[in-house]
Amino acid sequence: MKRALISDIHSNLEALGAVLADIQSQDITEIYCLGDLVGYGPNPRECIDLVMKCQVCLLGNHDQGALFDPEGFNSGAERAIFWTRGQLENGGGSASDRHRRWDFLGELPRVFQDDKILFVHGSPRNPLNEYVFPEDIYNRRKLEKIFALVERYAFQGHTHVPGVFTETFQFFSPEELDGQYRLGEQRVMINVGSVGQPRDGNPRACYVVLEDGTVRFRRVEYPVDKTIAKIYDVPELDNFLGDRLRDGR
Repeated sequence: MKRALISDIHSNLEALGAVLADIQSQDITEIYCLGDLVGYGPNPRECIDLVMKCQVCLLGNHDQGALFDPEGFNSGAERAIFWTRGQLENGGGSASDRHRRWDFLGELPRVFQDDKILFVHGSPRNPLNEYVFPEDIYNRRKLEKIFALVERYAFQGHTHVPGVFTETFQFFSPEELDGQYRLGEQRVMINVGSVGQPRDGNPRACYVVLEDGTVRFRRVEYPVDKTIAKIYDVPELDNFLGDRLRDGR
């Protein structure tokens, strides 16, 4: 089976469209989305409509923030999520379209397990909200507790920083791995990066292809200035949310 793993779209329609086109060009049969369809970006409705076609989709913390009151968000993220909620409640399309999107978000699971592979948004310990950053390799106690919940492999998003965590407390970026990693006997956690708001210094959309035990990190160009212009046009979305897209931060 050849699967694409995407995450952290954050209402960036241009990035999502480019990634889906890249996926289609590879004859990939299944797409798993690890959450955060919305938040930050200017096209929440359109992104939800596209992600509905994925075979698996998980709930992210921004998706939950749109459904309920956001918790732990900074002021810019909070303003963006309240604007997003307004778009979903009162935006374009028919009433049935609006109900369909809300129902879809409201029914998203937090965890998906496929044999010995765990899929989450945040971490195996806290699927919705826990961040696992590259520097956590120096927090042995934290990683020990998280890895205790990983049977073999875990895939996640949330930090927007792609790479591989090993059970020997190492982290490897895609660049250090020449873009791919072969799954073996040791337990690993793999962050698939972000489609819509990369934060590893690379502005290109990021996702993962999983095939025959090999993980391939893919980077995809998209018209970032078009997304930035849309963000600038929405007073409720901070300009910084557009500016950061240029630098991948």
